[in-house]
Amino acid sequence: MGARVSVLRALLCLAGMSMNSATAIAQSAAVPVEIRGEPGYYRLYRAGEPYEVRGAGTQSVEDLTSLARHGANSVRNWAVDDGSFLDRAQELGLTVALCLDVARERHGFDYDDKAAVDEQFERLRAQVLAHRNHPALLAWIIGNELNHDYRNPAVYDAVNDLSMMIHALDGNHPTTTTTAGIDASLARVIEARAPDLDFLSVQVYGGLFDLPEALVEVRLDMPLMVTEWGTVGHWEVRETSWGAPFEPTSTEKARRYREGYERVLAPMAGRLIGNYAFLWGQKQERTPTWYGVFTADGRRTEAADVLQHIWTGRWPANRVPQVHGLKLDGKRAADQVRLAPGRTYVASVRAVDPDRDRLDYDWRIMRESRATQSGGDPEYVPEEFRLPNANGRSGEITWRAPKEPGAYRLYVYVGDGQGGAAHANVPFLVAGT
Repeated sequence: MGARVSVLRALLCLAGMSMNSATAIAQSAAVPVEIRGEPGYYRLYRAGEPYEVRGAGTQSVEDLTSLARHGANSVRNWAVDDGSFLDRAQELGLTVALCLDVARERHGFDYDDKAAVDEQFERLRAQVLAHRNHPALLAWIIGNELNHDYRNPAVYDAVNDLSMMIHALDGNHPTTTTTAGIDASLARVIEARAPDLDFLSVQVYGGLFDLPEALVEVRLDMPLMVTEWGTVGHWEVRETSWGAPFEPTSTEKARRYREGYERVLAPMAGRLIGNYAFLWGQKQERTPTWYGVFTADGRRTEAADVLQHIWTGRWPANRVPQVHGLKLDGKRAADQVRLAPGRTYVASVRAVDPDRDRLDYDWRIMRESRATQSGGDPEYVPEEFRLPNANGRSGEITWRAPKEPGAYRLYVYVGDGQGGAAHANVPFLVAGT
């Protein structure tokens, strides 16, 4: 540890400042944030007042407006930008847990390469200097899921050096790093190698409901935050014999958001100092509908309604549709649907709208993703086919299967004409003659 501190001091001195002078830099625009309490009960304070994080994650400046409108007070992201993210958040009254994009071992970064580690340190130090005084800043996230497929624990030496650098330059904002899940061995590595962190952030999906028990086994005394939670992960569900995961409907996902908050996160107040739902926006990750609470064309799903209710205690004036029972050729996804090339089939779905809005149905086919990325890394968008005459008022459609054999997925989007949509899909295999 002593050698790393000496390196840190040397790097700061190159900028013409000592550790003490760096700590004493005036930060008139910054809003002080601190953690108070003791093991088992911690609380976040901002400007001296208790601060309850009500937020979600997004990397899109454009999505901040709808996030604030739905009642959130905070947002987390995954990379520092040019400052426009912080500026827009400040305009909307949102705080930001700002993420420094620390290199991952699974992407080929070598934490035994001193020159590469030093270059990364300097790059991130410049970002800290640029944004440390921003009034929207809530906390620094040092890297996202650096434990995902990692082998070299030296990554957490680098995390600790970055945390020390931040504390030397910014005395107003706490530091954390996020982990994909948590277990006892990882907790011991972080305790030993990154003791300068102010709190730890864990990210869990299907494992959210086991989190209270897991934390008992892990025996962590430091403050904790959940910085990603929401639906079940695509790696946590059953799949077809050809490897296509079964995706829950938007209605099933909304129920999971609500139960996850009510059964786990809310009762852990004090043990947790905050949480950020995933994902406020839309992204392609195995499918275009798995994680985002919005569709690709910007319509909100039921999960967005649930999050608004969690944050404000109020439902939107107009609720989105609910969808149930998607079938293809009379079969559900779990029936391992196989179709013959070019044959005619019927698909059907049941949908209801709480406000009795008139519903429209948009049916589409997309090739099954062959992506093998993990940890939320960017994926390509598979080819999509819009079915002829698929836009209508009927929850049933007759269509021809693709002529080319292969793995596909049938999607239905049910819209209410009020900016809301429900969705469901079923994977199928075209095979034979």
